[in-house]
Amino acid sequence: MKNVIVTGGAGFIGSNFIRYILNENKEIKVINVDKLTYAGNLENLKGLENNENYVFEKADICDKEKIEEIVKKYDIDTIINFAAESHVDRSIKDPTEFINTNIKGTQNLLAIAKNAWEIGEDTYKEGVRYIQVSTDEVYGSLEKDDPCFTEKTPLSPHSPYSASKASADMLVKAYYDTYKFPVCITRCSNNYGPYQFPEKFIPLIMNNCLKHKNIPVYGDGSNIRDWLFVEDHCEAIYKVTLNGRLGEVYNIGGHNERTNLQIVKKIIAYLHDNVDKEITEDLITFVKDRKGHDKRYGINPEKISKELGWSPKTKFEDGIVKTIEWYLNNQEWLDNVVSGEYENYYKKMYNQ
Repeated sequence: MKNVIVTGGAGFIGSNFIRYILNENKEIKVINVDKLTYAGNLENLKGLENNENYVFEKADICDKEKIEEIVKKYDIDTIINFAAESHVDRSIKDPTEFINTNIKGTQNLLAIAKNAWEIGEDTYKEGVRYIQVSTDEVYGSLEKDDPCFTEKTPLSPHSPYSASKASADMLVKAYYDTYKFPVCITRCSNNYGPYQFPEKFIPLIMNNCLKHKNIPVYGDGSNIRDWLFVEDHCEAIYKVTLNGRLGEVYNIGGHNERTNLQIVKKIIAYLHDNVDKEITEDLITFVKDRKGHDKRYGINPEKISKELGWSPKTKFEDGIVKTIEWYLNNQEWLDNVVSGEYENYYKKMYNQ
């Protein structure tokens, strides 16, 4: 692994991964390929602009000519695909962009990489690898007492978002089965941590609390998610990229199942005790449940633990405090995102 494309690298998980991998491996060059949609924010990577091992290329993964140009220009040997439309509510309102980016974009990356790396029938340059970063939502929903998802759990997506991600996973697997193309797939539980776009649950709670706005909670707040600190996720993806078995799926989970209401109350309690006594549970507002809302997600990460020696390091009680403190210490970042001012950073830095 010498020259790595990280697609969607200006997003939440992608930007955290770029910071992680540049810190972990001084020998690689990272090319951040991002379309800079509303959720792509180059302020997430502030401070890396002058790093000789980091390059930003503004591009859509659906743009065949541009991606081919980047793969050739930098002699790419690894692609890690974070690029995705990922907000479930947006997918319910209009699935079109999710189909385009998550399915067609993945197919475009696979075809370009296959063409660039193939040296004979079902044979590829040494050391090349494609990693598809996916989600536990492709498995559907669990009941309260069901065992956690494993890599053998049948796919049963319930939203246009999760259906598009499941489709992309199937394409990636098909490239391995048909062409022996060197791939791995990772499926993670809900991530939290620094630089998350504030339409997502935890930063939304933070932003609304600090502004004394109502906090919308779907249904009765009893839906359960398994929460994974983003730095732990980055470490897991790095391990899969280096040593994951080709053609395999690796589930990445945090062993931190909580109801949505528990998360809201935890954040409110911390802010009430440490920041502002006027932040109370009175801000909680229960709203009509989301269409097709999965009841529970839970990941069994035993496979990646046994094969690659990974396990989550961050207990939720510690990770949520780190996350809250990051948002408190970076309120300018949060304000810029909420106001849309962050979009001007690209123009300032790249004269666009």
